[in-house]
Amino acid sequence: MALFYVEGLPIGWVAIMLALLASMGGFIFGYDTGQISDIVLMDDFLLRFATCTTPGDVSTCAFSVVREGLIVSLLSIGTLTGALCGAPTADFLGRRYAMASECVIFIIGVIIQLCSFHVWQQFAVGRFVSGLGVGALSAAVPMYQAETAPAQIRGTLTATYQLFITLGILVAYCISIAARSAPGSGSWRIVVGIGIIWPLILGIGILFMPESPRWLAVHNRMPEARRSLARTRGVPVEEAQDHPVLKAEADDIQANALYEAQFKSGWIDCFKVENKTLYRTLLGMSLQSLQQLTGANYFFYYGATIFKSVGISDSFVTQIILGAVNFFCTFGGLYVMEKFGRRRPLIVGGLWQSAWLFVFASAGTAKDPAQNPNIGKLMIVSACLFILGFATTWAPGIWILIGETFPTRTRAKQGALATASNWLWNFLLAFFTPFIVKSIAFRYGFVFASCNLLGAIVVYFFLYESSNLTLEKVNEMYTDPKCKPWTSRRWAPPGYASRRDLIQQVKSAEVEKQLAVTGADGNTTNGSANGHSQEHLTDGKAGNGNV
Repeated sequence: MALFYVEGLPIGWVAIMLALLASMGGFIFGYDTGQISDIVLMDDFLLRFATCTTPGDVSTCAFSVVREGLIVSLLSIGTLTGALCGAPTADFLGRRYAMASECVIFIIGVIIQLCSFHVWQQFAVGRFVSGLGVGALSAAVPMYQAETAPAQIRGTLTATYQLFITLGILVAYCISIAARSAPGSGSWRIVVGIGIIWPLILGIGILFMPESPRWLAVHNRMPEARRSLARTRGVPVEEAQDHPVLKAEADDIQANALYEAQFKSGWIDCFKVENKTLYRTLLGMSLQSLQQLTGANYFFYYGATIFKSVGISDSFVTQIILGAVNFFCTFGGLYVMEKFGRRRPLIVGGLWQSAWLFVFASAGTAKDPAQNPNIGKLMIVSACLFILGFATTWAPGIWILIGETFPTRTRAKQGALATASNWLWNFLLAFFTPFIVKSIAFRYGFVFASCNLLGAIVVYFFLYESSNLTLEKVNEMYTDPKCKPWTSRRWAPPGYASRRDLIQQVKSAEVEKQLAVTGADGNTTNGSANGHSQEHLTDGKAGNGNV
């Protein structure tokens, strides 16, 4: 049975569960990101792994810029490698089994960190191994969610990946502040060790969810693909073959899979000009890079250190405030990205984020925040308002686009390349930020502010509006020579006056189906069905009627 209806179309509870469960991959990433900024300030961690001029006196212990940068950033090198390996893994094993195996890799990395005693290089290598799992998951999870979720709520369900990233960061902050008073190495081992729980939940739970119908279709397993579609729609499996919406969607997926099966799919195909494949590869890589260059991880990786430098007595508490703002504002992002599409929120978000980073950098540059409490407070407020904009636009929006912009044949590889570019910039920022901050202090914010402006420009001139379309129709839109990014919001498949007309006709087909079922039970009749919507739903390769 359907859990609820959106635009008259059924949505099953499985669609919600698979999105939430797969999003544990984002939680793992967020937890690992959030924990390190606090761990590097813990007394026992400093005594074991930092350089101390007086052994046993934590007040004389400090990390060199290089050592701190490596401990923080080696996770990102692992994720970069993992993201590239995640594509062939997801294509070979399937989306579910790939995620389960990647959870095992993450757990191995956590164990290596827990077994570290006095060699900081071992702890850093453990973060690298965990990063392999995180990176592969970051490529697989948004792709799985986009390929499996009903188009009507695809934006919301895919955005839960970012929501869980923010939840993971917040939980890491809360556990860190609770564990910092634990005796000895327990202060940081508790924080690291709890990280094993999250991949266990994902690795085991995902095996009970349906496989991606697009992956099944590519591997010539259409009966299973139809069952997967039926489960996410909350439609009895035995009715899937006759259900007008499911039948049209399955036929479109199968036709697309048969067409793409004629071509071999390798990494080189991601860079071919035909069908705007190269265009979309470069667009995905650019957007993922610009998401890092918004400056969000400047606060998440080094937030405790930043706010300690502006005179905050307990920087751990400030981290929790930032984490809470990030998490709760992401709920707004779920609504914004579904209600207003993809382009408009990203453009507005880029301008908003830029403005508050200019405030942050200007305040920190004008006066020494450590000597001026009001300047410090202004910087915290501006950082929170920046996070508000990021959490509602660029944070969820880019992960949604990575799942729905690319064609099925090369989606895994293009998604991996885009995600790898995210992790490359993640590493560069994590490693070089201590050097840059030491040189230019809070003027670093001006760099990020400029990058946010660039992001808004790139979205306006190059990104197509992909909301309310099936993945097959998104591909059709990108290959339509008459459609331009700034006019794409008005684009609709052939046979429809507008995108709203497309939605209404598919909704009408679903209503007719319900009337027919009711009529079969003897309660009403369906003699008035005009067949117009059904005609659009079954017109073959054009796939009209899908949404």
